[in-house]
Amino acid sequence: MRYLLLALGLLGVAPLGGCSQGILDPQGPIASAERLLLINSTAIMLVVVIPVIVATLAFAWWYRTSNDRASRGTDESYEERIEFVVWSIPALTVILLGGVIWLGSHQLDPRMRIPGKSDPLRVDVVSLDWKWLFIYPDQGLAAVNQLVIPAGAPVEFRLTSATVMNSFFVPQLGSQIYGMTTHLNLLADKPGEYPGFSANFSGDGFSEMRFVVKSVSPDNFNAWIDQARGSGSALDDAGYTELAKPSKAVPPTTYHSVDPKLFERIIEKTVTAPSSASGGGIERGGRHAPLRAAGG
Repeated sequence: MRYLLLALGLLGVAPLGGCSQGILDPQGPIASAERLLLINSTAIMLVVVIPVIVATLAFAWWYRTSNDRASRGTDESYEERIEFVVWSIPALTVILLGGVIWLGSHQLDPRMRIPGKSDPLRVDVVSLDWKWLFIYPDQGLAAVNQLVIPAGAPVEFRLTSATVMNSFFVPQLGSQIYGMTTHLNLLADKPGEYPGFSANFSGDGFSEMRFVVKSVSPDNFNAWIDQARGSGSALDDAGYTELAKPSKAVPPTTYHSVDPKLFERIIEKTVTAPSSASGGGIERGGRHAPLRAAGG
């Protein structure tokens, strides 16, 4: 009983280690559903793990050398009841765990739209070396390493990469996803700032490839749109060519206007680029860029 209480105590304290700005501190419906799936999966596995740990400690204590009361048989025999328990409980656990994960994964399909308080906000995401470009096609502007969204509004992402494969991840909003080209729907329940980053190694500047998601009220979002349109520069061909060059620790930047077809042009350029002699992609700084936009 003492070991069981200790195990339960450690289990209760463990979530506190990741409660700040992590997957265990969800700020949206997708992240909340993912946390619930994680907790349910862990609880189902503990149904087997905890009894096995307790039984191991109990058997080791009872059958210790100094315990004369423990009877130890030397004759090998087949015990059907023990075999039934040993195989049926893990089998039922695997079936239950597989069902929970199957249903939860399909309910969290990245393409599935999220109901919200307002119309969805469309954002096109492009990973570059080593920064993130966010294009607002309906508003006609763009930002680098800063994503401003209205709280309570669904956000429909289209994601791609202009260089190597990258992984878009905002732990408090949910759904890490690789993009070449993929779709993702997220929603922030309330105003706040949520860190995001690339979860896929992509070269020298990978550790600094971070951005901040700023969830603001609808009025503040409209005010930010007006401010962005009145400042910064235009993201034209020359501006994008300069932005696409490898750079590290790029500060948040806004562009008051952007080519409405820039995202499609980036995809087209990635798809139609000539392959290197190795056949694996475009050689860029010792790394291979993907050639094909795979639907996700």
